[in-house]
Amino acid sequence: MEADKLTRPVMDDVWLERIRQNQLWGRQRHPMGDWLKILIEEVGEVAQAMQIGDFSYKESDADDLYKELVQVAAVAVAIAEQVVERGKEL
Repeated sequence: MEADKLTRPVMDDVWLERIRQNQLWGRQRHPMGDWLKILIEEVGEVAQAMQIGDFSYKESDADDLYKELVQVAAVAVAIAEQVVERGKEL
């Protein structure tokens, strides 16, 4: 199936990003409000990357949309890991 050909490599990249994050910072556990701040910061980098070439674009290090999207997904996975670890309780 065509979707599988697209989805699998993206999911592999998200998994590799989670490994990278754990190597950089160890297993992180935060209050949900802090996770929200981290996630929104990453989403902001996606927004900047999407605006490259637009009149509203501001210079930043967010020059690779795919990389930024993978990082957003990996942060969401890290949050989900914590939720599962806590028995799905917030």
